[in-house]
Amino acid sequence: MSKPIYETVIGLEVHVELSTATKIFCACPTTFGAPPNTQCCPVCLGLPGAMPVLNRRAVELIVKAGLAFDCEISALSRADRKQYFYPDLPKAYQISQGDAPFCKNGALEITSPERGNVRIGIERIHLEEDAGKLVHRGSETFIDCNRCGVPLIEIVSRPEIRSAGEAAAYLKALRAVLVTCGISDCRMQEGEMRCDVNLSVREAGSDYFGIRTEIKNINSFAFAEKAIRYEEARQIDLLSRGESILPETRRYDAQSGQTVRMRVKETADDYRYLNEPDLPPVYLEEAEIARLRASLPELPKARAARLSREWGIPNDDAAILVSDVALADYYEAVAASTAYPRIAVNLLLSDLLRHCTSEPFTSPVQSTRLGELATLLGEGSINSATAKKLLSRLLISDFPLRDTVEREGLGQIRAEEALLPIARQVIETLPRVVADYLGGKRAALQALLGNVMKQTGGRADPVLAEQLLLRLLSGMKKRED
Repeated sequence: MSKPIYETVIGLEVHVELSTATKIFCACPTTFGAPPNTQCCPVCLGLPGAMPVLNRRAVELIVKAGLAFDCEISALSRADRKQYFYPDLPKAYQISQGDAPFCKNGALEITSPERGNVRIGIERIHLEEDAGKLVHRGSETFIDCNRCGVPLIEIVSRPEIRSAGEAAAYLKALRAVLVTCGISDCRMQEGEMRCDVNLSVREAGSDYFGIRTEIKNINSFAFAEKAIRYEEARQIDLLSRGESILPETRRYDAQSGQTVRMRVKETADDYRYLNEPDLPPVYLEEAEIARLRASLPELPKARAARLSREWGIPNDDAAILVSDVALADYYEAVAASTAYPRIAVNLLLSDLLRHCTSEPFTSPVQSTRLGELATLLGEGSINSATAKKLLSRLLISDFPLRDTVEREGLGQIRAEEALLPIARQVIETLPRVVADYLGGKRAALQALLGNVMKQTGGRADPVLAEQLLLRLLSGMKKRED
């Protein structure tokens, strides 16, 4: 019998901190990195007699998120107490939403590496408060309650993701929308965006779901991909050997590259949702929803299409640009300052971006300066090697490019009369390489061209230099024949 082919089924629960100045039910600040337990009050600690008051800005942001993901916005929403005990949740319940969330039945279109453009359903988006943080030091554990009460939205996808690559594409597209709309900064290194992965495998073509495991609190696109790849391989291996998969909660260990069991789910999760008695329901009027819809900016998908159309850049490049609002804004400023927007996007994505690793994107090079560099390269005043050298210098200090090229003699050598003697000299000094080329080794031509570039300090027009070499070599070939 042939071995069965398995299909992976993935659903993601993404927790995102909202961009509010204060917490969801009190006036405590949400500043990251404050000393432990300095941003707490009786409300976010859930002390007896403390009364929560819902942050209006948090409601506006979750509604904007729902509109951005084409969700149905509920006219009536309410809060619930999600009852469970956990050490970093002082009041032993979390104010969340059960069966009456703000947003449901949305979708996000992504580009799957395996399936092309696909729509991933979003089941719901609900509002809730964050828990605190446990800090482990040796055998001791400390509790930092600063994060208690920080407003979160949880975005729950349908189980329609089919691979690690699709999961990463979904998370990146999700993040781009959230940042573009000002809903969250999504700084994953600060825990502002993290996800739980629900994963099972089944025989391809089957319509039933396999036994699901949950991988908790992943805060990196790369870790999400690695965790999914490991877990699907682990489950397929178990099934191939006739063993059972346990319904487990697991975590991803970055050092080993494996998922590790945290606990076995003996029964389905039952958190006992109870209506929150201290918070009234929220009624959203159509006029308020319309106002928030009108406040949405150009979304990443639409912006990518416009960038590609207006500036003539490849769709893949446009998709990279819109993944970071600041990056896309920077490119548009660069493109507006040059007649060579395609060269500009290549300089930005292939060269400059390697040196700019901060999130959001920031550049040490002025947009007009990168545009000037694209112009010099596009009009042929310099070649790509010189452009890279100049860009490296711009990373350190600003200077006028055209004047520098003229003053330092960095312009591209495009005159045949200047390059022809150099090409002859290279051929005369490298007889073995010439023999290799005449013997049929086409790669030898690149060695000759490299020497021409070396002799000219990288300033030769590589297209003209190659043409001259071919002309000289062709003449030698004819004399041999």
